[in-house]
Amino acid sequence: MPPIGAHMSITGGFHKAVERLLSVGGEALQIFCKNQRQWSASPLQLEEVKRFRHSWQSSGRMPVAVHAGYLINLASPDKALAMKSVKSFVDELERTATLGIPYMIIHPGSHRGSGLRQGIKRFARNLDRSLNETRARPMWILLETTAGQGTNLGSTFEELAEIMEKSRYSHCIGVCIDTAHIFAAGYDIRTSESFEKVLERFDKLAGLDRIKFFHLNDSIGGLGSHKDRHTHIGQGAIGIEAFRFLVNNPRFSHVPMVIETPKEKGLEMDRRNITVLKNLINSC
Repeated sequence: MPPIGAHMSITGGFHKAVERLLSVGGEALQIFCKNQRQWSASPLQLEEVKRFRHSWQSSGRMPVAVHAGYLINLASPDKALAMKSVKSFVDELERTATLGIPYMIIHPGSHRGSGLRQGIKRFARNLDRSLNETRARPMWILLETTAGQGTNLGSTFEELAEIMEKSRYSHCIGVCIDTAHIFAAGYDIRTSESFEKVLERFDKLAGLDRIKFFHLNDSIGGLGSHKDRHTHIGQGAIGIEAFRFLVNNPRFSHVPMVIETPKEKGLEMDRRNITVLKNLINSC
C-alpha cells in the first residue's frame, strides 16, 4: 500500500512536523523549509537539523518532501524577479539537502503574459541555473501539476514534458500529480476508466516512472474550471472513486501520497481524510 500522509506546519521546529503527522496516523510528510511567503530566512541551526533527523529516523524515515515557497517564479519575464527567484530557490535546495530530504516540489511558475513557449524556456533555463549554483547533493526536483489559472505553467502534461526535455537535469526531474489540479485543468479522473486514460496520456508523454509524489485533494471547482480550490476527500467534484483507484493501483504502491486539504479543526480533519483514504485500500 502507498504511504499516505499530509502537509504539516514546521511551527516550533521541523521535528514538530513529524510529530504532528504521526499523531494523525500519517506515513508520508510534506513541509516548507522556511516561511513560504517570504524570500529569505535565517540559516538552519545545527540543533534544529539534529532534532528533525532524530524524529525522522525514529519514525522509520518515512517519505518526506519539501514544497518550494510560493514567491518563487523561475518563469518570470522580469529579470530581477527571475534572479531573485533563482537565489531563493538555491537557498531552499540547500536547506532541503541539509535536512537530508530527497524531494523538492515546485510549481512551474507563470509566464505573466509573455507567452507559454517563452515561459517554459525561462523556467527550464532558470531551473538549470539554480541547480548549477547549488552546493546541495542531488535530489529529485518534482514539477507539480497546476490547475491552469491565469498565466500559470504546468496545467498540461505536454508542458511538463517540454520542461523536462529542455532541462539539462532531466535525469533528476520528476512530477508530483495533484488530483485537484489536474481535474481543474480538464483531466477527467472521476472513474477508474477515465483515470486510466489520463495515466495512459501521461505515460505516452513523460512516462509513469516520472511520477514520484501525489497530492491527494478533492476539488471545489468542476472539471476544466481552472480553479485551484481544494476540499476534503470525497466531498468535492472529483468524488471518492478516483482516490479508491489511486490508493489501490499497484503501479503506485510505493509512491508517497499526501493531502493538502483544509485544516478546519486543527489536525482533526487531517486525521479524518487520512482515515478515509486508508479505508479505501483493498476496498475495490
